[in-house]
Amino acid sequence: MTVTLKEVAARAGVSRSAVSRTFTEGASVSAKTRQKVEEAAEELGYRPSLIARSLATNRTKLIGLVANNFRNPVFLEVFDLFTQTLQRRGFRPLLVNLSTETDSEKSLEMLRQYRVDGIIIATSTLPPTFPNAFRKAGVPVIHAFGKIHTSSGVSIVGIDNRHCGEMAAQTLFDRGYRNIALLAGPQSATSTQDRLEGFLKRTSELGIEPVDVRFASEYSYASGKEAMATLLDERTVEALFCGDDLICMGAMDAAREYGLSIPEEIGFLGFNDMNMASWSAYDLTTIRQPVRDIILSSVELVVAMIEGSEEGNKNLLFPCSITERSSLKPLP
Repeated sequence: MTVTLKEVAARAGVSRSAVSRTFTEGASVSAKTRQKVEEAAEELGYRPSLIARSLATNRTKLIGLVANNFRNPVFLEVFDLFTQTLQRRGFRPLLVNLSTETDSEKSLEMLRQYRVDGIIIATSTLPPTFPNAFRKAGVPVIHAFGKIHTSSGVSIVGIDNRHCGEMAAQTLFDRGYRNIALLAGPQSATSTQDRLEGFLKRTSELGIEPVDVRFASEYSYASGKEAMATLLDERTVEALFCGDDLICMGAMDAAREYGLSIPEEIGFLGFNDMNMASWSAYDLTTIRQPVRDIILSSVELVVAMIEGSEEGNKNLLFPCSITERSSLKPLP
């Protein structure tokens, strides 16, 4: 049977409030009382109730991770880093899948029912109404992988996607490709919009024009393969920049089925540098997004906001880099 706080108080010869203070972080209790309570708790096998503690402190130690792209393996890395970092800081994760949810107020109400202390939104495909709704409700919120808006009061941790688009165009150009195309992620994603803008800006500066720009319906292997098969039926292309590694892998397999060899007849540049990108079947040259830095910084920032040591919005952008493999021709 579960040992109660009352039983520990009786065994230690102290009040129930003394037992409660002993197991409440930061509460005042004398060293003598603490020793008596801890000894009694050990003898009885008592473990304090986290639910009861949250009611007393008005803190649940829960942080919600909100995402809507759970089928992409990159999210496994995100979730692993998120949970490990939280647990080291004494917090617990609450995973929220918004893959079919579009109502920010409904989502906010669900999270408030769990009384989360803070929220990390880990996606670029949710509309700005989501983080803004949480902020207006007074819940500390960080938007990881988001787009910086000068009018937003929400902290953003991510990358400069426009620069990544420019980097992609320059990378293909430097390897001698001229008939290039962009196979981006969902058109509604802010990251897609920014990478497209940067890609078109740099190609214009280089004096070339992409032969095609297409958008995958989602960040998935199947959508990449489907979009690529259609493109190859309509266009002749030397190389593609794909807005996600998984999309790129689908596109690569579509090209192989079309009878093209990689990188001799067609080259591919991905984005993210997920673990699968290094598999020998793909050996994908890709733009590495520092997912680890983004998640660790997001957790540290939201915890600081909860604890009151960080106020106002703070935007952190991390640099990306090229991971060289064999899906593109080497530099001349």
